[in-house]
Amino acid sequence: DVQLQASGGGLVQAGGSLRLSCAVSGLTFGNSVIAWFRQAPGKEREGIACIVSDNDDTVYSDSVKGRFTIASDNAKNTVYLQMNSLKSEDTAVYYCAAKMVGDSEYNYWGQGTLVTVSS
Repeated sequence: DVQLQASGGGLVQAGGSLRLSCAVSGLTFGNSVIAWFRQAPGKEREGIACIVSDNDDTVYSDSVKGRFTIASDNAKNTVYLQMNSLKSEDTAVYYCAAKMVGDSEYNYWGQGTLVTVSS
């Protein structure tokens, strides 16, 4: 049974930082892609970062490139999203998701954690 547990959200002032964590269980971590998505009120869900667990290749959306960093601790089966220089437009519910390498869709999703950036 694959489970993803996202945590670390909260309230932060603009310009501040937060680190989100995604604990993954029940998945062969070394053969997977873990991603962070977010959904702001009234907006569509947006993929913002992903990492390939076995080689640490990463991809970022333009909206977070240079400010957010995704990293994987394979020993802990945990993926982190370090968010710096936060802006009010980063306010959203953040979700982590997982798929096996080669799959087209993210089949496994966490429950979401709310990030609120005050201006």
